[in-house]
Amino acid sequence: MTDVAELVGRNAEFVTGQFATGPGLTINPTGNMMIVGCVDPRVDPAHVLGLRRGEAAVIRNVGGRITPATLRTMKMLGKVGQAHPDGKAGGPWNLVILHHTDCGMLDLAPFDDLLAEYFEVPADVLPAKSVSDPHRSVRVDADVVRQEVRSPDFLVSGLVYDVTTGTVEIVVPPTAVPVRTTA
Repeated sequence: MTDVAELVGRNAEFVTGQFATGPGLTINPTGNMMIVGCVDPRVDPAHVLGLRRGEAAVIRNVGGRITPATLRTMKMLGKVGQAHPDGKAGGPWNLVILHHTDCGMLDLAPFDDLLAEYFEVPADVLPAKSVSDPHRSVRVDADVVRQEVRSPDFLVSGLVYDVTTGTVEIVVPPTAVPVRTTA
């Protein structure tokens, strides 16, 4: 079992190694990227996607799903980024949704009440969330982002990680979200 003392020891190695030699980081990701992924320990986006420290903001939740809570978190993080314009890189902002095979969401599929609460929808809408199919669910979530996020230079994409082979498949290629127009 990993304990806190071991974690503190690992941190000491980090401080003298990667932290000491790493680039100065800002609060904004150097890669103009946010990744929404699952809390499953087999699917750490930093390892699966080879992220460098500070390259992406990462939100992890059950299933890596775009829920109303995820959208609220994204909005809050956007405000934090706006408060620090000096550290923002130019170019489009990339939201990467990372779902995976053999997800625990499969185990939750029979629990309509729990899932309805999680997605903040009536239970009869749950089939549209495709909780049992990561390829469909990542498309569903990319559609939610395209419906809810209206920002210029904002891309959304969807990936599925195979926990057996270690490979990542592009299911939704980077796609611009519609820009909100004012009337």
